[in-house]
Amino acid sequence: MTLRLQPSEIEQAAKILREGGTVAFPTETVYGLGANALDEAAVAKIFAAKGRPSWDPLIVHVSDQAMLAKLAFSITQAEKLIQNFWPGPLTLLLPRTPEVPDAITAGRPLVGVRMPSHPLALALIRAAGVPIAAPSANRFGHTSPTTADHVLEDLDGRIDAVLDGGPTTVGVESTVLDPNQNPMLIYRPGAITPAMIEQVAGPVRIFQPIAAPQENPASLPSPGVGIRHYAPRAKLILVASENELHQQEERNVEEKIGILLPQGWTARPSTEVFPWASWNDGEALAQRLFAGLRELDNRGVTIILCPLPEASGVGLAIRDRLEKAARTK
Repeated sequence: MTLRLQPSEIEQAAKILREGGTVAFPTETVYGLGANALDEAAVAKIFAAKGRPSWDPLIVHVSDQAMLAKLAFSITQAEKLIQNFWPGPLTLLLPRTPEVPDAITAGRPLVGVRMPSHPLALALIRAAGVPIAAPSANRFGHTSPTTADHVLEDLDGRIDAVLDGGPTTVGVESTVLDPNQNPMLIYRPGAITPAMIEQVAGPVRIFQPIAAPQENPASLPSPGVGIRHYAPRAKLILVASENELHQQEERNVEEKIGILLPQGWTARPSTEVFPWASWNDGEALAQRLFAGLRELDNRGVTIILCPLPEASGVGLAIRDRLEKAARTK
């Protein structure tokens, strides 16, 4: 049975981590499944609990510069980004130190590191006194968790504890950036947008795989570039407009349909609706995205219809998650 701990029990959560256990905890993005990043046996428990393949690297969370120095060698571009965006939802791929277990990076020379801005996450890392490896706290490939209840839906009995800090605020995973390249390379879009990065540190480009990643590659170049991820149980169909949404409702009339419905859009009375957010409020759409997919799944729908925002600002991140979630293989 997985313990459900309250913020007042943070010392108990920290003790579990120090002793090699697993604790899910809130960050500003989504809930992460944490273990001591310098303990190879503890890291292995993350992969086992999630059913995560070894070729998919992890992100390590730190609370200060001294902890970062144990894991990675700094570069000039990274220092600019850290100064402007940490603590916050930006993961940097940096040259790893020998202390980092191979399992963290899938054997690659760069380690993904970030300093979360969620006060409970920072307090947990400081209390544990170790860097915490933490991918999203869900079964591999499934919809990411933004509440403790979501974590327990996937991982109850498979992890030692979940630290309940309420709903997350950003709602999509961190931006993952390789600052070693010129131009810098965004492997996964997030709340820290290309425009924000360029204003501080220069040009960026967004990762575009030449071919679809293999199902079992030797390793992925970064967290967040897997071919299919974030997926609900129901079939996910993406639409470009309200008109196309209504066409899909007519086309799938025999199915139990759910919709992530923007404010002001309409749906058939028989459709299960999750009230999403204003279509012009990208931050609110991101914050409610995974909660909406999970709620519609829990209502037993067989098809989820979801509009696809424009590819700008945080809309890039929402599109990235939805396009991966909608892949059939």
